[in-house]
Amino acid sequence: MKLSHPDDLVLAYCRAMMCFTLFQPQPAHIVMVGLGGGSLVKFCYRYLPRARITVLELRADVIALREQFAIPPDDDRLRIVHADAASYMRQLRGSADVLLVDGFDEHGLPAPLGSAAFYADCRRALRPGGVLVANVFSYDPSYGIMLRRLRHAFGGRICTLRGVAGNNRIWFAVPGAQPSPALAMQRRLAGRISPPWLNRFWASWIVWKLRRASIRQYGAGGNPAA
Repeated sequence: MKLSHPDDLVLAYCRAMMCFTLFQPQPAHIVMVGLGGGSLVKFCYRYLPRARITVLELRADVIALREQFAIPPDDDRLRIVHADAASYMRQLRGSADVLLVDGFDEHGLPAPLGSAAFYADCRRALRPGGVLVANVFSYDPSYGIMLRRLRHAFGGRICTLRGVAGNNRIWFAVPGAQPSPALAMQRRLAGRISPPWLNRFWASWIVWKLRRASIRQYGAGGNPAA
């Protein structure tokens, strides 16, 4: 985190995950799995000011550090829930426009967050036209298995931006076969082969565009006018 600009996205994989706005540019409800240092929640809270955000975090000690990482307090738009996402996800049927799965511990992605049951629960949690974004380490011994599970849960409707974030592989998955802008984007990206440098540039440009659009509409504070 930049202390001078705590809402900036410093890491490439965070910028890549924000490419969910290609699929769902105006989400009403974003659900995040994993709080960490709060980079994604801070960015979405400021630059997607019409979105409601729910964060699922397993560890109380991580939540206890939220003020040190300049994470806003809970309000009518933001709620951080101390919960096991693998269990909590079952309660979210048809309630999320975007799911950001970025829950890691010191050993990597916990097995329950890469299971077939969890991906099926994620699919059911999404509204029509929604999108799941999964961050998976390429060197995880279960990477291939998790990818097959994700593909199966979403009927093959997955895609990625090659080489956009090094060993962090960012996968996008879209539920349902009914026509939607999200499904059209998935099909477009699935058939698109671009060099990694161009994908990295594209992700950075998307983040810049979100910041610029929010500031132009709502001012430097990034909040809707009363």
